[in-house]
Amino acid sequence: MEKSYNRLIENNRVWVEEKLTLDPDYFKRKALGQKPEFLWVGCSDSRVPANEITNTEAGEIFVHRNIANMVVHTDLNFMSVLQYAVEVLNVKHIIVCGHYGCGGVNAAMGTDSHGLVNKWLRNIKEVYAKYESELDAIDDNTLRSNRLVELNVIEQVHNLAKTSIVQKAWASRTLQVHGWVYGLDSGRIKDLGCMVDEIEDLEAIFRFEFHKTAVKG
Repeated sequence: MEKSYNRLIENNRVWVEEKLTLDPDYFKRKALGQKPEFLWVGCSDSRVPANEITNTEAGEIFVHRNIANMVVHTDLNFMSVLQYAVEVLNVKHIIVCGHYGCGGVNAAMGTDSHGLVNKWLRNIKEVYAKYESELDAIDDNTLRSNRLVELNVIEQVHNLAKTSIVQKAWASRTLQVHGWVYGLDSGRIKDLGCMVDEIEDLEAIFRFEFHKTAVKG
């Protein structure tokens, strides 16, 4: 156990030396601040690291991860990340990235109780219920799971669009919300083509109106 733990510290030392050999000012520049163009909403699965699978450097992607890449409006952790990314960092793109073979999605497809996580998985079960006819028509369990992964991503893209944070940004600038799925067995990213970038992409009931505060003179 101690050996595997110490390996991380040693790996860090080697990584630092490699970076400094290539660029002596690498860490000094990183310490000056960040200006990422992307917010990544991904799964906590250890096999889906945002920077690695997109071949990007530290500082290029602002990242939030949770079980099954969910956008839950009552999750203050996520909503705080979203607000900071949109209103302070001014990201241009938000990417919801799920992955095939997602353990959270597979668990949500069943009826076994998983304790506390049941409350989280219920959000995925709601997606299943919405598309029950389509999903139940798929006999193969793997194919059904893969389709639910895709539908879940699409729903989370729309959940992002339903936030006042995203809609407020749309009122003054361009912000695109994308849905991707990553293949663990291929390393490939699939763009689901469900991008939203304006309030008209939403049903009217979900659209917020932002009123300017009157100036008292």
